[in-house]
Amino acid sequence: MDRTTQLTARRTDLTGPVRTSGSPLAPGAGEIVRSAPDTSEPDVYDPAAYPAASVRTAEPVRTAGPARSAASLHLRAARVLADNWTGASTVPSRGLYPHQWSWDSAFISIGLRHLSPLRAQTELETLLGAQWGDGRIPHIVFNPSVPLDAYFPSPDFWRSSTAGRAAGAPRTVQTSGIVQPPVHALAAWLVHLSDPGLSRSRGFLSRVYPHLAAWHRYLLHRRDLGGGGLVSVVHPWEQGMDNSPTWDEPLSRVTPAPARSFRRADLDHGAAEDRPTDLDYGRYVRLATDYRDGEYADGRGEFAVEDPAFNALLIASEHALARIACELGAAGTARHTRAERLTAALVDRLWDPAEGMFFCRDVRTGDLVPERSVAGLIPLLLPALPRDIAAALVRTACGPHFGLGDTTRLVPSYDLTGEAFDPHRYWRGPAWFNTNWLLERGLRLHGERGRADALRDAALWTADTSGFAEYVDPYTGEACGALGFSWTAALALDLLHEPHEPHELDEPLGHGVSPMGIGTFRHE
Repeated sequence: MDRTTQLTARRTDLTGPVRTSGSPLAPGAGEIVRSAPDTSEPDVYDPAAYPAASVRTAEPVRTAGPARSAASLHLRAARVLADNWTGASTVPSRGLYPHQWSWDSAFISIGLRHLSPLRAQTELETLLGAQWGDGRIPHIVFNPSVPLDAYFPSPDFWRSSTAGRAAGAPRTVQTSGIVQPPVHALAAWLVHLSDPGLSRSRGFLSRVYPHLAAWHRYLLHRRDLGGGGLVSVVHPWEQGMDNSPTWDEPLSRVTPAPARSFRRADLDHGAAEDRPTDLDYGRYVRLATDYRDGEYADGRGEFAVEDPAFNALLIASEHALARIACELGAAGTARHTRAERLTAALVDRLWDPAEGMFFCRDVRTGDLVPERSVAGLIPLLLPALPRDIAAALVRTACGPHFGLGDTTRLVPSYDLTGEAFDPHRYWRGPAWFNTNWLLERGLRLHGERGRADALRDAALWTADTSGFAEYVDPYTGEACGALGFSWTAALALDLLHEPHEPHELDEPLGHGVSPMGIGTFRHE
């Protein structure tokens, strides 16, 4: 047990333990506790409770289209989150995605912290309450009140409580068996910063830290399938960019499940031409079925890919865990060192200097996958990225393949010049708000303030005019997918409220961080 786990184990009695599931705890993890709802808290979505003065930027959002006030945008985004709040967590959208999703909740909590830090903490606590004993955080936590046919694959497909028993799946809540990108520690630290007093009084960080540490241990120890120090995803859904052309080559080895063996609920909510093809979906189902039937043991399947975005988010979250460790009175040096080691492995294994971006590596063949995806730009988020690589990523983002600041309104999910590019088909070209939020942070971190400001303004305008769409046409901003999408609204709130300068989280942990990890000063 490391020093921080020892400290947090002693602090988990701050509010009195209440188990959120019947699952065995992850190794070294403390109880996730959830205090009773604070009935004295105002309705955090009530416009009267949040006047325009509470928004950091009161001037109209700067855009090429009609100007709307920041306060008005704030209120409309807040209403989206109100509509999608279930009482303990937030669904991505009521129709297409009626359960809790892992990385969605992380992004949602980042926006919720500007409305209610308590509710943002609850969002993450609810998710962590469904963590498996081996440390994995499942990509879906199912709501038992939702009919089985409302979403596929449904809980009876995953059979988590039986097929996942050996891996420590919860006994009293149904989940999927795969994971999603590890944004959670980054989100937890930002939520803490929004109200440190509340966070400390509830013991928020002391309770979530062991769960987050166990989550990272699972990824680093069980998912280093390529042996080079990076994490592999074993299903396209794990990386989050489900239908990216990046997966076409690795997926070609997978025999699809028969079409008659499943029914796609997603086509009830979107046009078939905007969704994955039946052939691709059949391969997704086959991979998930084989993983389930293998009792969710890692390393046996046909699909294993090292992805730059997934690993970059793990590195960013390692930096965040270092800060959480400092806040809890322990040294964060080891985690900072691990993050730097992972950054070096990312460059060594996935960087292509000739192309000026990162690529996925197919672990089964050992080859890089020559498809340009927005995932290859996300490492711009990392503070220890070599300066020449950061500069090359900016050039690539602004060049003909992604069109930042030139031909596109927002950075597309896939190469504009690629054969598989489609501006409307799921992750094969449309622009998504979470990836653009990450790129905005990366640009700002590496001194590209003008480009970051322009991307921020474009994202706010597009979120507003698209009805907080799930994703949009990268050229026009036309809405695609679900409307009233939670992470779009949440990240718009964050862009509205955050100061236009690098976060302290973006500073490498070291001489520029105070002993408690809360304030920073610039390096001399």
